[in-house]
Amino acid sequence: MKIALYGQKFGKKNIPYLNQFIGYASNNSIDIYIEKSFLNILNSFEELKNLNFPVFSHHKELTKDFSLMFTFGGDGTILSAITLIRDSGIPIVGVNTGNLGFLASFNKDVFVKKIDQIFNKKLLLMQRSLLWLETSIKKNNKKFFNFALNEIVIFRKETVSMITIDAYINNEFLTSYWADGLIISTPTGSTGYSLSCGGPIISPDNKNFVLTPISPHNLFSRPLIISDQQNVHLKIHSRVKSYSLSMDTRLISMSQENELYIKKAPFYIYLLQEGENTYYKTLREKLLWGIDKRN
Repeated sequence: MKIALYGQKFGKKNIPYLNQFIGYASNNSIDIYIEKSFLNILNSFEELKNLNFPVFSHHKELTKDFSLMFTFGGDGTILSAITLIRDSGIPIVGVNTGNLGFLASFNKDVFVKKIDQIFNKKLLLMQRSLLWLETSIKKNNKKFFNFALNEIVIFRKETVSMITIDAYINNEFLTSYWADGLIISTPTGSTGYSLSCGGPIISPDNKNFVLTPISPHNLFSRPLIISDQQNVHLKIHSRVKSYSLSMDTRLISMSQENELYIKKAPFYIYLLQEGENTYYKTLREKLLWGIDKRN
């Protein structure tokens, strides 16, 4: 069995968990490949400086014979990891060494206790849809990938004035958003930026996207849920020549002449999830539902 390890940072307190994980893999003839930058981070610790594993640094090196990718961090680490996973279908095991962790569902203690079940794939495999972006003016930026697991965000740049976003659904004019920006979110991303702007929470098994305006100036502008089978076309108007576009953790500047075409991506991301740690249990814990804060 081949597995991949990925992370963006690593705390010394997590070294015992990693050592247990590596020991288990070695005892069970599991081949570990570590993303090159992450291995450099691990080697910076005295206790891990002798780690000697093959590395990968490009999505083409993650071939379909990899059984799992383990990410060490939070949700942002998973969002970064999908730029390597892409359409390979390799399931992600998110080990939460961060704070919030809607996607990284395995805390460190559970991760160690459930390691047999993880490698035997006896846990839940969750399918998550993504957004796919095409633009009217092609951007020559090899680091900017045109898919997002959480959201695509358009927002004003270099101005305090609002921007106007003309929105079309399946080529039919919907409305003009006068706002600081607009979020197009997947169900996975509905608990992220969209939620903080008043958007609804959508469970990930729904086949929907949500359009959530950011600080709208037209008071009757509200979040809108649409089918993920529909196409969104956006035209942006601003007092300056450009606007900002983000896709998950990636940010780029776009000229306002560049129109956006957004639809469902032609592939899914797969997340391995602990059976007892359901989506609704995660919501209760992360959003503190059912806890009396009056005392």
